[in-house]
Amino acid sequence: MATSAGAPHRIELNLPEVASLFNTMDASPFRAKDLDGGAEEFIVSWANEFPLREPISLRVHLETWPAADPTSLISDAVHNYFRYRGEVADLEFKRLMRQGRISLAIGVIFLAICFSAASLLIPKEGAIGPYLSESLTIAGWVAMWRPMEIYLYDWWPVRRRARNFFRLSEMPVVVTRTALA
Repeated sequence: MATSAGAPHRIELNLPEVASLFNTMDASPFRAKDLDGGAEEFIVSWANEFPLREPISLRVHLETWPAADPTSLISDAVHNYFRYRGEVADLEFKRLMRQGRISLAIGVIFLAICFSAASLLIPKEGAIGPYLSESLTIAGWVAMWRPMEIYLYDWWPVRRRARNFFRLSEMPVVVTRTALA
């Protein structure tokens, strides 16, 4: 779905009717309903194909056109849903950073205890002393594994997912009637 310079990438979604876009288990009014899992996965997977800084748009093709124009209903529902998903992903990011801070504090304290024990309690001479000292040093650094994993790797996908959801919450939505053959 390549586009000319400046034009948004377009995601095309073909549906038999408006209700197909929404989760049938959700009793909320349409504008506040969850999107159908398949529709959400389709939209998100296509959006992930495009760079985050490039604009995207959604075109929904309906086979059955309702009595009232569904454009504003679908547009509001899509925007509300992805804004909510972006807020949830932001909360997940904040929780992950909090977990990272707690893990880092625990890791640093444990590392200090291991270093102190290795230098103060274990004799440097003898056959087993150096091995015990090295074992404590390694154990202390292993305790730092999780905080470093969080701060170096785990936060990237959560942040990207939030940015993508917020991008989807602002994309233009166009609804068209599918031409019958």
